[in-house]
Amino acid sequence: MQTSRPTKQVPTELQSPQAKLVYLYLSTHGSATITELQENLGMKKLSLYGILKTLREEGLVGQRTDEYVLT
Repeated sequence: MQTSRPTKQVPTELQSPQAKLVYLYLSTHGSATITELQENLGMKKLSLYGILKTLREEGLVGQRTDEYVLT
């Protein structure tokens, strides 16, 4: 049985629905690769790279090897 992670509240500075979706996915799954995000969210990798770059610049997401995590 998988235990659920507590979901963090979406930061108010996130205006983009896609950025909010990525943030919520990471808050519920703990971490994800670009490929996992692409497959599970149905988004293009190019869009995901831009969103994750913005989230990293805002200090909301970090990267460890090939996975992205909330900070």
